[in-house]
Amino acid sequence: MIMLQKGSVTVGGVNLENHLILAAGVLGTTGASLARMLRLGAGGVVTKSIGPQPKSGHAGPCLIPLEGGLLNAMGLPNPSRDFVNELTPLKDRPVIVSIFGGMPEEFREVASWFEGIAAGYELNLSCPHAEGYGASIGSDPGVVRACTEEVAAFGLPTWVKLTPNVTDIGVIGRAAEEGGATAIVAVNTVRAMRISINLRRPVLGNRFGGLSGKMIFPIALRCVYDLYDACSIPIIGCGGISSAEDVIEMMMAGASAVQIGSAVCDDIGIFERIGEALYADDGSPAGEIVGCAHA
Repeated sequence: MIMLQKGSVTVGGVNLENHLILAAGVLGTTGASLARMLRLGAGGVVTKSIGPQPKSGHAGPCLIPLEGGLLNAMGLPNPSRDFVNELTPLKDRPVIVSIFGGMPEEFREVASWFEGIAAGYELNLSCPHAEGYGASIGSDPGVVRACTEEVAAFGLPTWVKLTPNVTDIGVIGRAAEEGGATAIVAVNTVRAMRISINLRRPVLGNRFGGLSGKMIFPIALRCVYDLYDACSIPIIGCGGISSAEDVIEMMMAGASAVQIGSAVCDDIGIFERIGEALYADDGSPAGEIVGCAHA
């Protein structure tokens, strides 16, 4: 097993305590939960996605466990601007604020609330189950570039989270890079659904949702691989990561860091567990591993 050198790392302009980041939407709903994940070994944390107006989200059921994954349709519930108060005590920590909007101006508005507080922004241009937001606008390269430009203008690190539900993810990645993104996060959940044969209806209240967890790891890996060839900014791999071996595989595909989400639901201590298997004082520099599968 290849191991990495211990130590902090800078990815996409954000100083992280290690390569392992809490993904958006998982225990990112309060400042206390974000601080807890940092204490439990996360090198950085991403908040729940925050939008221009408060949203209560979709009617339940919203989260269905599956063998090897999770199916969810939360509908981007969030407190909007009131979330600023949650993050003020964490303003010197590696906290990235996930933001969403229906148009570029809304991304700019939400980003402005967190100036001086956030270590950086992550643009949610990829949620597959919120009409008018996320993937519904994140599949248009022109819109992706425009939204990115609005947020990058603040001069803070700007990550863009992409959807795998497109024909060519490299085109979308290049649009984000042209808009001023400092990193790309790949990927968000995969469009999916299940039907209850007893009730004869979809199991989710929203009918459709997004699939995450181990079963989408090969999809996320392929997206990272394609983006490494298409773009020149760092890539943060996300999707089904649950072991040190997964981290190394993602890095070989081209990821400079990774985000972990669904696996936290099964193991709150997963960052420490992966870190113990991933890092060593005499480990390899990450630069020797990132993208090596392209040689």
